[in-house]
Amino acid sequence: MADGLRRLVGAESGRVLQEKLESWYRDYEINSCDQNLNRCCEIIELNSEIQGQLFTILNETSREGGHYAGVETIKTRLLPWLGTCFSCATSGRLFETNLSLTQDSIEKERQLRELASNQTFQLQELQEELTSTRLQLSHVQQDLAKTQLALEDTKTKSATTLLAAEDEIVQLKAALKTSCAQEKDALRKLDRLNDYEQQIQILQDEISILDAQKSVLQSRFVRSRSPSPRHSESKSSSPLPLRSCSPGRARRTNASRRACLVARFGDIYAQERLDAETLLRTYISDMEMVQRIIYIAAVESFHAAKTAYRQFKIRVRDTLSLGHSGPESLEDTVLDYIVRHEDLYDVQASVNEVIRSMNINPKISFPPEIDFIVISTLIRELCRVAFSMQTLVPPLDVAFGTDGELFSETKYHRSFDSDFTAALVAYHVWPALMENDVVIVKGEAVTKRGALLSRSRSPSPLRSGSPRR
Repeated sequence: MADGLRRLVGAESGRVLQEKLESWYRDYEINSCDQNLNRCCEIIELNSEIQGQLFTILNETSREGGHYAGVETIKTRLLPWLGTCFSCATSGRLFETNLSLTQDSIEKERQLRELASNQTFQLQELQEELTSTRLQLSHVQQDLAKTQLALEDTKTKSATTLLAAEDEIVQLKAALKTSCAQEKDALRKLDRLNDYEQQIQILQDEISILDAQKSVLQSRFVRSRSPSPRHSESKSSSPLPLRSCSPGRARRTNASRRACLVARFGDIYAQERLDAETLLRTYISDMEMVQRIIYIAAVESFHAAKTAYRQFKIRVRDTLSLGHSGPESLEDTVLDYIVRHEDLYDVQASVNEVIRSMNINPKISFPPEIDFIVISTLIRELCRVAFSMQTLVPPLDVAFGTDGELFSETKYHRSFDSDFTAALVAYHVWPALMENDVVIVKGEAVTKRGALLSRSRSPSPLRSGSPRR
């Protein structure tokens, strides 16, 4: 049976029969009567061949099933079909009509059963939805009653809170005035201290300059007495290592260096700041104190770097002025030299200065057995970036901020744990970067209502000695 069926499929007689029917249908109107009859006869012959092969397969299949296998199928399907084939055309049409009516009746009964089952299912769903809606309505009514009670309670509390808020505003204003007075006093003392330090450093620089001038005069004196030009050239010396640099190079690269430094400042906020915050959390559980320490470290790093830059610039200017004769100005020559020799900047000295300032800052505290040197990596990177920012034209600096100042949307972002209805800054997380009083990169601050009154700070324990290297 399988071989006969495979041969029938391989011969593709059904496809050929379909193609002949389609071809006859397309050409029926243009063919003659004889041509149409010939086409019909060809199709009948091909159909009879297919039927003969199918009957052969039917015979082989029935033999494979045994004596009684397939008898019911032959009785119910094959014999009625054979009977209709040999009956008259009228009886054939009647049978077909009866068969069509029977099939329609069965199909309608099936559709009615499906419709009844669907309606029953939909009715059950509607009942379930009605029950669920009733439950939800009951819950909503209960929630409404609770909300009304809560609203009445909130109204009572709001009246009390309003009175307390007015008292708090009065206290905040008084505290702000006191803080401003203390801040001004501290700034005056700090300015005097800075003046003393600058005078000491100026004297030290003048001593260094005099030593350099003495060395230059001695080298000129030796060169004037030496008969050999090569010998005199080998004897000459300079107090600073002079490397070749193009005139005005610092101003030409100002835009690119500014972009790189601003990007580096953002990277320090995103990476080194978080690393220092994680490190400090192992020693200090108070997150506010950790953020205050990092902010003060950033501000002090910029202050130390600016001071070191001014001192370095004075030494370079005084040294280069002894032999300056180029077409460019002395200021441009000094700036080019600093840009090309930033590796001469003693960043460790600035780190030590920052740690010393943090140790005496009354706003932050730290366990006595631990030193601020644990965040020296963050301080070192900030000092380097701040020093390089001073070589820009105009230079970049961080904004000055005080606790309790009015929050500025143009200078700071609020931290995620801030009270967004508060108008005063409780403390700063990161300083804003400025260029001629214009904000280049926003900082971050925390705003809270009553934070200045509810929290008191203990002064930082003073540590003796200089920071460890």
